[in-house]
Amino acid sequence: MSDSILDSDPADPGATPEPSGAPAGEASAGADDASRIRELLHAAVTAVGGVERPGQVAMAEAVAAAVGNSEQLLVQAGTGTGKSLAYLVPALAHGDKVVVATATLALQRQLVERDLPRTVDALRPLLRRKPSYAMLKGRSNYVCLHRVHEGAPSDDEAGLFDPAEVLGGPSSKLGQDIVRLRDWADETETGDRDDLSPGVSDKAWQQLSVSSRECLGATKCTYGGDCFAEKARERAKLADVVVTNHALLAIDSLEGAPVLPEHGLLIVDEAHELVSRVTGIATAELTTTAVNRAVKRAARLANEKSVDKLQAAAENYHGLMEIADGGRVEELPENLHFAVAAIREAAREVITSIGEIRDRGVSDEDAVRKQAMASLETIHDTTDRLLEGSVYDVVWIDRNDRFLAAPASLRVAPLSVSGLLRENLYNDRSVVLTSATLKLGGDFTGVAASLGLSSTGRDDVGETIEGTGTLPVWRGLDVGSPFDYRKQGILYVARHLPPPGRDPERPEMLDELADLIGAAGGRTLGLFSSMRAAQAAAEALRERVPGEILLQGEDTLGELIKRFSADAESCLFGTLSLWQGVDVPGSACQLVVMDRIPFPRPDDPLMSARQKAVEEHGGNGFMAVAATHAALLMAQGAGRLVRSGDDRGVVAVLDSRLATARYGGFFRSSMPDFWYTTDRNQVRRSLAAINAAAAPVRAR
Repeated sequence: MSDSILDSDPADPGATPEPSGAPAGEASAGADDASRIRELLHAAVTAVGGVERPGQVAMAEAVAAAVGNSEQLLVQAGTGTGKSLAYLVPALAHGDKVVVATATLALQRQLVERDLPRTVDALRPLLRRKPSYAMLKGRSNYVCLHRVHEGAPSDDEAGLFDPAEVLGGPSSKLGQDIVRLRDWADETETGDRDDLSPGVSDKAWQQLSVSSRECLGATKCTYGGDCFAEKARERAKLADVVVTNHALLAIDSLEGAPVLPEHGLLIVDEAHELVSRVTGIATAELTTTAVNRAVKRAARLANEKSVDKLQAAAENYHGLMEIADGGRVEELPENLHFAVAAIREAAREVITSIGEIRDRGVSDEDAVRKQAMASLETIHDTTDRLLEGSVYDVVWIDRNDRFLAAPASLRVAPLSVSGLLRENLYNDRSVVLTSATLKLGGDFTGVAASLGLSSTGRDDVGETIEGTGTLPVWRGLDVGSPFDYRKQGILYVARHLPPPGRDPERPEMLDELADLIGAAGGRTLGLFSSMRAAQAAAEALRERVPGEILLQGEDTLGELIKRFSADAESCLFGTLSLWQGVDVPGSACQLVVMDRIPFPRPDDPLMSARQKAVEEHGGNGFMAVAATHAALLMAQGAGRLVRSGDDRGVVAVLDSRLATARYGGFFRSSMPDFWYTTDRNQVRRSLAAINAAAAPVRAR
């Protein structure tokens, strides 16, 4: 890897060189700061038994500079760079409180259980202090002691225990999980769901946890002094580094009720996921089930007339949604508008009634009232948003295809979250956003714009767009990767195949896939654009290849990955979570196959609305939305191949459009710089040679 990769390229619109002509004293101070960061990083890398990487050094210096200059920084750091230490070291040296937000549980655990303890111990003599750290999640991630000891304040637990089972204990799986959770709550030090092993179903966990709206509050709750969620928040207030997740960061930024402690530096790891996580938090849904649950919870608290009115409104809405067609709704039809308005009005009346009536027959009135009000307020807020019909929202009818017995529901999501992020994420703090995939098509501009940053970095200092204020100053930096992708991997595009249609049954593609798997001797991770396609391929190839075909959904993902890693002849097929969540270094994975370019579905209401909005403003909606979405997934998927310096293999894309369409170059430049070919015979020979030279698999 050349040294030039480690520096910002002035020709790159997302990167900006440092201004020249700085006074000598400032230059000297900058050099001293960089030297200090290198010293600290060297100590940390040595402590964890790692190898210092040039890209890691460049990233650590850039993070320190961004903090010093109060800038926003985007860093693309390829697999193997050691980016966690590259941001933790300057963060700990910074001295102010730091929040690190990640997308996955695996990385949160790695930071808190491995990286931070060793880094803190290594830096303590040099910093002359011992920074503290803590993990913080949303309240519903912690078991609620009030629920454990007093039970759920509704009829939700009815039926968990049959009268005949009381003496012998519950026989149902749900009942057994409830009992195990209660026993665990007496033993655990954290109350964190992720510390419970083996885990329990969502339904079981919901019986013994509460949302922030349902919580009584530490001062009103009998168990407030021992509350796990409150203890976690207190630890976070005192800690120098708080590790959290994208969801809690979104809630903290968007909902106007701070849940994270004040901090001067925010580091967003796995930042390519942030837009989708924020969109998820900002999305609301109106379901018949939710309204019926609110009716049930309010029945003992409000006057009967108001509750009956809400029940009638729910039944009317249910009937309309049973026959509703799925898809985007630009304006609610009159009958549906009336039904949603009736639910809003009824919910408001019930809320008012609960405030006026006290139920003398309820022993735990506060908990009952809190839970009922949480349900009702959520319904009221959602209906209010649906009826508002904001041009900044997208409304659609979701047919709930996964649950055929359930009626459709109305959903509402923001047309874009870039404005929300611009207004809420970058205020009064430096933000570092990092991932292995932030440059799409060769630059940062697309991702930066989606994250609420201007499209041309520091050149836009002071630029003002009507209604948005001054755009944040940012810098983009690609520190490369320690891997030699052109020597370690091949990108093969099956140019000879016909372009894929909508039918997952593609005989020519399956023939090609079978041949590739045969040449590779198994060792294949199959990334499919839909579950239907993955299932069809698994069914067809189980009769054609000698090794086992593992299919996502037939076991837990962790168990499937464990089996795939231990068996060289096996293949693992699946969809979205495999594109981004699989880490299998070594010879067990030497062929990564993508069945097609993963464009969003043409009938996806939110994506199609975003694409249309770009086009209405004169932009290229296809490239800005559909292509960007697909390129990010392909970059992540291709990154599954090379996970260590010894890995060798092929990324095979069985979609000829990657070679023939005008946008093909955009996708290829978004992926690791593998050696590129469309020669099917050459790639088979290469796979056979890699298979013949493969070391024994390393079981996880």
